[in-house]
Amino acid sequence: MGRLRDALAAPGLAAIAEVKRRSPSAGDLRPDADPARLASQFANAGAAAISILVDERFGGSLDDLKAARAATAAPLLAKGFFTEELEVLKAKVAGADAVLILLRDVDDQRAAALMSYARELGLETLVEAHDGGELERALELKAELIGVNARDLSTFEIDRQTQLELVARLKGEGRVVVAESGVHSRAQGAAAELAGADAILVGSALMRAQDPAGKLQEILSRPLVKVCGLTRREDVDAAVDAGADMLGFILAEQSPRRAPEVLPVPDDRLSVAVFVGESEEAAADLVQLYRREEGRVRGRDAVLLRHGETVAHVVDLPWEEQDPLHLQRAAVVEGRLMLAGRLGPDNVREAVRAVRPWAVDAASRLEAEPGLKDHEKVRAFVAAAR
Repeated sequence: MGRLRDALAAPGLAAIAEVKRRSPSAGDLRPDADPARLASQFANAGAAAISILVDERFGGSLDDLKAARAATAAPLLAKGFFTEELEVLKAKVAGADAVLILLRDVDDQRAAALMSYARELGLETLVEAHDGGELERALELKAELIGVNARDLSTFEIDRQTQLELVARLKGEGRVVVAESGVHSRAQGAAAELAGADAILVGSALMRAQDPAGKLQEILSRPLVKVCGLTRREDVDAAVDAGADMLGFILAEQSPRRAPEVLPVPDDRLSVAVFVGESEEAAADLVQLYRREEGRVRGRDAVLLRHGETVAHVVDLPWEEQDPLHLQRAAVVEGRLMLAGRLGPDNVREAVRAVRPWAVDAASRLEAEPGLKDHEKVRAFVAAAR
């Protein structure tokens, strides 16, 4: 494996942070961007690799790649419209570890030739697909690094749902998968992760931010925060304003926090439908499914499902009972863990330090009364969980 593949294949969600001054779809983003300074800051902020736009349509050049190479040892992806071997060679000389190949721009014969030449130079190739046909082509070309772009480069429209479907199709293929474009929040990054992406490529969101490196840290930060037991529009709005990443709606018949339905949430957050026993059709991004237990509203623990597939485990307290070993039990769970169980503003920070969960989940201790949120408690909980 090469440096880029190694960096992106590490456990957890990796990020390729992109340096670009402008975008054909959005216009000027950061005309005065200093690629050396940004590359160094992104690497220090947790980027697994740095993408440098080398095309003048994005305000970039090979000089930007050279400047970034002098400033950081992180793997560098040269991002441009490469169709000829000479362009690949120039990227190598300028300091690239990998180059982008857009299947939109080259046929299979040309793509294979570019990939072969890049290998001879010791470069990796990120082969980008936008639709199902291009994805099949990438697989036929035996691409080891596949980027799935949510943006249609002809219309510049973003279709994140199609992107996530394509990412999910690559599970089990043995490829390293990068979800490109359209990631502006922790929840959108997590959606790509749960679909099966090893990494996200983030550009515009960083370049628009007042503090680009800080924005990268925000997108990669864990735990995600879920506010559950929402029943009213105003409570959803309060949770979103507070910074919650996931909004939970309990649809179990016996729950005092039963919601009438899954209420709409912004597209930069995730909705979660909560069921007991068996799940039903629900207009939600994820399903949280608890075991049924005789004489109780629900059993103890749950799984988090995406399209019926388990993507995380929920460790909760027994219904209306204490468990002094709750945090110790949670800390040894492997894989993604969402920690629940009477969490609130006063104890979530300690729980996060003890368990290091992927997400935290709270409902009852954020209420004015069952099903009705206390907005100040919601704000305090989200702030403490960070």
